[in-house]
Amino acid sequence: MTVFSEPFDKKILLEMQAHYFGDMVKGVVDAANRKIALDAEMHADLETLLLQSGSRQADLWGFNLYPEMDGEDFIEFDSLINIRPNQGNRSRGIEDASLRILITDIINALCK
Repeated sequence: MTVFSEPFDKKILLEMQAHYFGDMVKGVVDAANRKIALDAEMHADLETLLLQSGSRQADLWGFNLYPEMDGEDFIEFDSLINIRPNQGNRSRGIEDASLRILITDIINALCK
């Protein structure tokens, strides 16, 4: 598991995808602090890592990256940690369009 708050070479994702799933890398974004944690078997493990480093639960959202894909196919918003009825999110996706845009911008800014 690795936390990124500075831009990194997207090629790192190609190495990470082989660790667990072959074509995908799980990640969690801290939307408030503009950082992401990557490379674990479960989003919950990445969430715990960020919480231990001072992130707030309300700011953490799970996603999957497909390093060999581009555009909309690169990021998938699907994680059990995203189910948060108390924050108005009742699905594994991220229902708030503006939040999806913010998270996409953070991921794209860090993965170069």
